[in-house]
Amino acid sequence: MTGRPLIGVTGRRKRGDQLVGNIAILADFAVDVFYADYGRGVLEAGGVPVFLPIDVDPVDFMDHLDGVLLTGGADIDPARYGHESQTDAFPPEPLRDDHECAVLQAAIDLSLPTVGICRGLQLINVHAGGTLHQDVPAHAGFDHPTAKEWHGVSFESGSVLAGIYTDDRRVNSLHHQTVDRLGAGLRATAFAEDASIEGLEHESLPIVAVQWHPEMLPGRPDDPLFAWLVEAAAERS
Repeated sequence: MTGRPLIGVTGRRKRGDQLVGNIAILADFAVDVFYADYGRGVLEAGGVPVFLPIDVDPVDFMDHLDGVLLTGGADIDPARYGHESQTDAFPPEPLRDDHECAVLQAAIDLSLPTVGICRGLQLINVHAGGTLHQDVPAHAGFDHPTAKEWHGVSFESGSVLAGIYTDDRRVNSLHHQTVDRLGAGLRATAFAEDASIEGLEHESLPIVAVQWHPEMLPGRPDDPLFAWLVEAAAERS
């Protein structure tokens, strides 16, 4: 490949009647969307974001990508880790679960650099056989501005995340679920002040994930997580 690395970005499916301002005759039509701030983070780091449509088999596009970004969103179906649902705060979206698990597996098969953000971190853990705490209200932060850095995160010395961020930092929080049991091949490398897992990475693959939302923080144009993804993708290509 020549030029800027292509980073596949996942999104979610909505109905036309879920879009404010949409006209009534389009109410039943499907819409695939993702928040543009994820793509902006990729662009600012030097990559090109490519939306990954839910209706396309990942096998048909993964060979064209240099990296993957798994974005935030609804809760993962707890049946995927053998549990019954304990909350309906953000109902699962099974179609998205299926699609993103397939995207992640294809990225693993190709050793593509992959970053997970919030739900993306949780998906990586569940896909590896891990489980989640389904409702941790103290972490939700939904009544704070999205850019409010209201709790601290520390990093495990020698980890990829410690190398990316260098120093402990304060972050935002827009999640009500946290990692419970770690999946196979993963290690927890970032922690909140209450010892909850805020970051993880794969022991042998270029997979890194964080629980907070760097794409929503003021420092996004210089956030080193996006830089790591784009640089790793460029090196691979």
